[in-house]
Amino acid sequence: MKKRLCYCQILLMTLHSILAYNGGAIIAMKGKNCVAIAADRRFGIQAQTITCDFQKIFEMGSHLYLSLPGLATDTQTVMEKLRFRLNLYELKENRKIHPKAFASMVSNLLYERRFGPYFVEPIIAGLNPNTYEPFICNMDLIGCISPSNDFVVGGTCTEQLYGMCESLYEPDMEPDDLFETISQALVNACDRDAISGWGAIVYIIEKDKITVKTLKTRMD
Repeated sequence: MKKRLCYCQILLMTLHSILAYNGGAIIAMKGKNCVAIAADRRFGIQAQTITCDFQKIFEMGSHLYLSLPGLATDTQTVMEKLRFRLNLYELKENRKIHPKAFASMVSNLLYERRFGPYFVEPIIAGLNPNTYEPFICNMDLIGCISPSNDFVVGGTCTEQLYGMCESLYEPDMEPDDLFETISQALVNACDRDAISGWGAIVYIIEKDKITVKTLKTRMD
């Protein structure tokens, strides 16, 4: 029993180091008939910063966005596989995918690889294409979906992100207030994490438009 416990502890420590290898911080947050998703821009190898324009949020539809915090190589692999499956879905169904259906698609992809998982923890944010109801969720490595009524976070500074979001979040925020809240939460959390930050990007998703804004943050 003691040997088994030690093995589990080592496995968890190794897994955490893989997820934190490239750094990153992501937030998705609900508002009133709108939703926002924000990410930092840093790509690094542990403490070494490589670039400050790494894309971590991907458009999967007119009102649907996906972020894949975790190992950068797996982020790119999973992204291409999902884009392929999404194209097949839209060709077969002849309609835009709903956020909940897309979450199931992502979950299925990850669960197929549960014995050798992709080291990503997806975050999905979008509006239902028919009712424009906001939807956000996150997942673990093997695709367990965790929807939320307020916000979800991911990356290497989740404790700081949770603390900032719990302090600043209010229900039914208008788009401008939602942008201010998610931006302040992300920037202040990244200030307390050495391997995330170095700029940020925020997407505000509304019924009739998508607003993209970039933020300047500390570069030290």
